Amino acid sequence: MERILGGGGGGGAVLPLILTSALALMFYRILFRLRKGANVQDAVVVITGASSGLGKECARVFHAAGAKLVLCGRNEGRLQQVVEELTAASGDAKQQTHTPYTVVFDLADTHTVDRAADEILQCHGHVDVLINNAGISYRGNILDTHISVHRDVMETNYFGPIALTQALLPSMLRQGRGHIVVISSVQGRISIPYRSAYAASKHATQAYFDCLRAELEEHHIPVTVISPGYIRTNLSVNAVTGDGSKYGVLDQTTASGRDPTDVAQAVLTAVRHQSKDVVLAGLLPTLAVYLRAFWPALFFRLMASRARKEKKPKDD
Repeated sequence: MERILGGGGGGGAVLPLILTSALALMFYRILFRLRKGANVQDAVVVITGASSGLGKECARVFHAAGAKLVLCGRNEGRLQQVVEELTAASGDAKQQTHTPYTVVFDLADTHTVDRAADEILQCHGHVDVLINNAGISYRGNILDTHISVHRDVMETNYFGPIALTQALLPSMLRQGRGHIVVISSVQGRISIPYRSAYAASKHATQAYFDCLRAELEEHHIPVTVISPGYIRTNLSVNAVTGDGSKYGVLDQTTASGRDPTDVAQAVLTAVRHQSKDVVLAGLLPTLAVYLRAFWPALFFRLMASRARKEKKPKDD
């Protein structure tokens, strides 16, 4: 590791900068946790992709905190099951809880988003927090990936969230308040081999919501981008491959990822503190973000090495 990170070519001066930045980030996170945030009791919170994975855990966390939930997803039966589970757990909540509403639509079909936004607004008349969580992952070799797969991933991970955001944003501007959250990924900051469609969609997401944050600053509507690393969900199992079929494998990195409940709690904290940008990853992925920015040549070599190690037998 010392040879890789502390080698010649002027790179030795970069390592202390990366480590210092990482330590500063850790110190900031500690101070951040000590701050007392705003209460979400009775706030109207919309969560997409709420029937499973991180979305479902966010529903649990925000419901227990007393939020008025509007749960969105493609499967009505699974959404209703989440509602039943939350209702059954209401007796254990420390706050007054509310029975969630559900709105069924496919985020990848942007033609249905305006109708869904109208239905969402009919639930409580307004939206305080929009959590764009729904998404799909991808595993594949670029050479074997059809362009339609790239389009499908972009429809779900990028065009869907921005369409829903833009459909609900006018109502937030009229009421003079609101909060827009998007669950991105560390791969919105760095790209790793065999994730091209997914990483591209998350890079686009990061760029769009960074622009939106700046444009909404004068309206006092915060925009939060949350970039987790691996989370123990079925994201990799449900990922698409180069021909559009399901990947169907729980990656080891995913299986050893963070507990989705912990990530959901971090999302709640970010909403309470109106954070602008949050990276929820371990030390190595966080260092990789800085490495990509301050020492790209080394980052590219490491990714090329990873690509060779992960090369599939059919590519040999």
